[in-house]
Amino acid sequence: MLTLIGGGARSGKSSYALSLGNSAIDAGKRALFVATAEAVDDEMEQRIAKHKDERRSEYDLIEEPRELAKVLTQASDYDIVIVDCLTLWLSNLMLENIEPDFENVIEAGRYINTTVVFVTNETGEGIVPMHPISRKFRDLSGQMNVAFAKVCDQVVIMKFGIPLVLKGIIDVK
Repeated sequence: MLTLIGGGARSGKSSYALSLGNSAIDAGKRALFVATAEAVDDEMEQRIAKHKDERRSEYDLIEEPRELAKVLTQASDYDIVIVDCLTLWLSNLMLENIEPDFENVIEAGRYINTTVVFVTNETGEGIVPMHPISRKFRDLSGQMNVAFAKVCDQVVIMKFGIPLVLKGIIDVK
């Protein structure tokens, strides 16, 4: 089961993903949190610390900024895997001039036959970025989100902290 949770900045994406993971933990299931963020500056360090504080101790944690497919193929022992977030993963790859392979990550998520929750940002609803690299990032982000939404069983967009189900039915049991 693949789920995609998207939305704008500070829209509640991560909190909603954690609520799905917390429900699984409450039901006695094993949960893995895959963090893609890298602490490249003080502000990012603070964001990472805040996210760590919001996560329950029952989650196993893997911090992996680039090799998502590899991590997913090794996560079959878990009942739920939360990947937070695809947009930072894409950004990390672009900074290293690595071509993103969306299909490889999607197939890895399918391969492990468990619930995988992907968190992503909606970057295409704002103004057109001025710089070419920013436009490329926005365009690739949009392509990535379309590729994941196409194959995910469930797609949720967060607006003002409210989950709006675009595809599938969300079962929080």
